[in-house]
Amino acid sequence: MEFRLLGTVCVDTLTGPLPLGPAKRRSLLAALLLHANTPVSMARLTDCLWDDEPPLHARTVIQGHVSRLRALLVGADAQAYGVELATLGDAYVLRAPETLLDSQRFEELLMLAREQRGPADTVLMLKEALSLWQGPALTGTFASAPLQAAAHALEESRLSTVEQLARAYGKLGEHHRAAAALRAEAVAHPMRESLAAALMTALHRSGRQSEALDCFHRTRRLLADELGVDPGRELADAYARILRGEGSTGAPGTFAYASGKAPADEAGTAAPGTGGPGAPQAVAPRGPVAPTQVPPSPYTAQGAPAAVADLLPRAPRGFHGRGAELTALSRAAAGEAPVCLVTGPAGVGKTALALHWARRSPAAFPDGRLFADLRGFGETAEPTPLEVLREFLLALGVAPRRVPESVAGAAALFRSLTDRLSLLVVLDNARDSAQVRPLLPGGADCVTLVTSRHRLDGLIASEAAVPVPVDVLEPPDGTALLAGVLGEERVLAEPVAARRLADLCGGLPLALRVTAARLAGRPQWTLAAMADELADERSRLSYLDVEDTGVSASLRLTVQQLPPDAVHHLGRLGHHPGSHFDPYTAAALAGSDPVTAGAALERLAAAHLVTEAGPGRWILHDLVRLYARGLDPSAAPNALIGVLDHYIATALAAADTAEPGGEPCFVLPDDFHAPVATRDFTDRAEAMSWLTAEREDLALAAAAARAAGLDDRAWRIILLQWPHVVWRVRDGWAPVLEVALAAAVAREDPYAESRVRNLLGWVLTEEGRTGEAVAMLEPSPGLARLADDRLGEATALINLALVQAEQGGLDMAMEGCARALRLAREEPDAHTEMLALQHLARMQLSAGRPQDALDSARTAFDLGPEHEETARRVLLLTVSGEARLALGVEEEGVRLLDEAATEAERAGYDEGALRALEALLRVTASPDHVRRHTEAARRLTADG
Repeated sequence: MEFRLLGTVCVDTLTGPLPLGPAKRRSLLAALLLHANTPVSMARLTDCLWDDEPPLHARTVIQGHVSRLRALLVGADAQAYGVELATLGDAYVLRAPETLLDSQRFEELLMLAREQRGPADTVLMLKEALSLWQGPALTGTFASAPLQAAAHALEESRLSTVEQLARAYGKLGEHHRAAAALRAEAVAHPMRESLAAALMTALHRSGRQSEALDCFHRTRRLLADELGVDPGRELADAYARILRGEGSTGAPGTFAYASGKAPADEAGTAAPGTGGPGAPQAVAPRGPVAPTQVPPSPYTAQGAPAAVADLLPRAPRGFHGRGAELTALSRAAAGEAPVCLVTGPAGVGKTALALHWARRSPAAFPDGRLFADLRGFGETAEPTPLEVLREFLLALGVAPRRVPESVAGAAALFRSLTDRLSLLVVLDNARDSAQVRPLLPGGADCVTLVTSRHRLDGLIASEAAVPVPVDVLEPPDGTALLAGVLGEERVLAEPVAARRLADLCGGLPLALRVTAARLAGRPQWTLAAMADELADERSRLSYLDVEDTGVSASLRLTVQQLPPDAVHHLGRLGHHPGSHFDPYTAAALAGSDPVTAGAALERLAAAHLVTEAGPGRWILHDLVRLYARGLDPSAAPNALIGVLDHYIATALAAADTAEPGGEPCFVLPDDFHAPVATRDFTDRAEAMSWLTAEREDLALAAAAARAAGLDDRAWRIILLQWPHVVWRVRDGWAPVLEVALAAAVAREDPYAESRVRNLLGWVLTEEGRTGEAVAMLEPSPGLARLADDRLGEATALINLALVQAEQGGLDMAMEGCARALRLAREEPDAHTEMLALQHLARMQLSAGRPQDALDSARTAFDLGPEHEETARRVLLLTVSGEARLALGVEEEGVRLLDEAATEAERAGYDEGALRALEALLRVTASPDHVRRHTEAARRLTADG
């Protein structure tokens, strides 16, 4: 077991990090670890968890987090490591050996480093100390003043250690290592003068004087612009020593990496007028320069090509759409010496776009248009740069015997000849940036148009290439492409089938052209018949191949350029049951880890085989998915199990963070395959955002689990979304919950069936389907008793009581809630007890017993809820406000209801806001309340 503060606050165990849950719980752990083995008072913990006014029940919230943290530690066998979370009066103490805490080991290593006699041993100790850092200290905690101060102190200690390491490297004469250690920190802390001074010294000592001086001037300007001050003495002294050339020989110990004077016998300056280090150099004044006549080139017969060169292939036929891309190309080509980079997946029409644009305005390039297919993704060998340059030079009129025999010579001649020309160079199917660079023309009026299936980031960085990404065609353009080959009459006769064909081809022009070619050769076929053929995923790719042209062939040529690890991940992605994925999902599918999967996704994205739909979210084109599935068909079962168990583990973490007081709704399957790493959610908002974003894919995963006979996974994946169901109860959850029920029944699992019936029955009640809700809920308490699930029985009784109250059986409903309350207290389970009290209060209010309702709500508040449980708090505030109104205390009732509505609006809980505002409008016609009620109702309608 190991406690980490130097990075994300966590507890590492032999089986992986403990699921700490929300940021407040991490903050509590951090506060206890910062004062390990020392009691930390409740007041101090409150300051660490809240900035301004803590909530009314702060003590209860802290107690809940302590209880959960203690349970996590006990479950990880903390006692065996000498770890204990104990209560001491009004304080808590986390007892743990100092060797288990990374910040304590960091300080111990620093002390050992100071005791070393030789710099080599000091370096070893300091590097070991810095290796403990895995990011900014106290990451993932609430940004309260005490924790921010602690994080700042730890960061200061780290930076001081980096500077000590640089000094130790300097004593060894390893100045390049000192510079490497300092550079990243100097960039991250640009106004820390001691870092800048040390970096300047290290750079100078390693023979990089210009970089050292540049570092000084950058820091000086930043200090002046941001703070309005000049460099301090330490920075100025380092600058002066560099100008004097002190220590430039690189001998160890010449001068220090911190403030201080150089030894008198080692100081020196350049002799006057000799132009020593730092001396100003004489330069010619800038001013108008007379134009120079360019003599005829000795490489051509007359100094210019005899005719305008034009190597472009014929213009593409049946070109449609691409108005935005053509405009982007024209805009990119308007710059000085532009390089335009057309990128996109195989078959998307990059070459057609480039040639169509190149052919549109021949007058724009009076000196000619050159073209070369670099065959970066072909099965035939790529042309060498010398072969391409030779063809270009011959087209420009260079005599064959005058073409240089080296790439460097030919490239130099090409740049020289094109320096004063207005020329278009199209480089098609480039594999990488290195293949392109020798072929770039030299003139400011030349335009280079590069197409590639890869992003070619290197070309963007080195040549300021302007990317013009090309995506699939929109449906209208896809059907227009079909009409261009088949004739408008045939397409207009079957518009629905034509649109369906465009969809099945995924808007990919190559797939559409192959489809059109097959139809053109079969005039008796209808478009609908072809669409029916393509609808079968098992054979779709084979139908999209004709002779040597097709989607599979194009994709194969792209994939064969990839490293094995990227191909492995692509093959597993083909078995993903969902529509999108992140590095965690890709890792689960491939049996790797998120870092490896993330790197593979970057490689696949660079090859346009996956598309980044948003930060950390990727998608596969349908045809790429079918091709990927065929790369490794035998891996389908393992990939599916991996991704299902990844979803279960991640949804468990999300549910625990979103509703930290809730009890786990099940144990894991016996053959559960724990993912290598599980996403960790720092707060409720992040957890709920994940549940919302993944709703569709979780439903698809559950359906895939059912189809594969993995019903034990199917109902778990669906049931774990209960925080989202509670949050958006009227969002049409019944169909997916019915899938979960079918899976539970198929497993003959009374526990699972009872739990699913509970949630589905409640959803049906909220949708007003009370008859169906009763039928769904009545068997649930008995099933729970059969499974010895007392908390499940309590929940079933509460949900059944809700529908009984809806039908007018208030006495029976209150009796059911009372039984549920007794079961919850016998366990004991505060969360279920609070749930029973919340609904009992609502029923007591409906029965005309407002004081009892108010008492029940107060008892529930005393149990919690935790600060993160906005929905529970909003509902309790609402019933309390309505009870106050019924008791005649109108001012207090309105205040409580307004507080409930405000909290719900702030959290995005529109259901709760609507309930509170409806209650308010029964006693007040405030324009503000009317407006807010209308907006909440509109949001609910829009989201639904």
